[in-house]
Amino acid sequence: MYLTCLDMEGVLVPEIWIAFAQASGIPALRRTTRDEPDYNKLMRFRLDILKEHGLGLKEIQATIAQIDPLPGAKEFLDELRSFTQVIILSDTFEQFASPLMEKLGRPTLFCNTLEVAPDGAITGFRMRCPQSKLTTVKALQSIGYETIAAGDSHNDLGMIQAGRAGFLFKSTSAIKAEHPELPAFEEFPDLLAAIKDAMA
Repeated sequence: MYLTCLDMEGVLVPEIWIAFAQASGIPALRRTTRDEPDYNKLMRFRLDILKEHGLGLKEIQATIAQIDPLPGAKEFLDELRSFTQVIILSDTFEQFASPLMEKLGRPTLFCNTLEVAPDGAITGFRMRCPQSKLTTVKALQSIGYETIAAGDSHNDLGMIQAGRAGFLFKSTSAIKAEHPELPAFEEFPDLLAAIKDAMA
């Protein structure tokens, strides 16, 4: 039995923090897991900036409400789900992801949770488990699934490398150069074909 695991931001939807960096006029918030492999360090950096500027969940959610899936993402996901189970494995947070999942047809999402004060300030975050993507893939394999994974960032490499097949999708030139052994794609039809081939 196959189960396909996909990253969310950068693969199916635009990067939330990049969109918020543009909306808020704070370029430092453009940093993502493509730039910083240590997710805890990245999130602490982001929360410090939000606190410094007096920004909270309400402002980020207002930006997210304007974000649509990448062109072709929903159609890709619909076709993929027609022949295999799919789980979105993301280091985003449930308070961010819900409206985006609605636009994608409510696929299954495993993500994390923000700690939010009554005034809307984001005070912390709770990761679902350590190395959440790799840990989840290994757990799925332990109950009999063959996993196929695709993602774009450093924090996707574990799940990509651990499965039956794994792909970089819309990744950076640097990550592709560091991992020439991983097939890399830019367009949804090509990724879909590669997943089908891996399951054949």
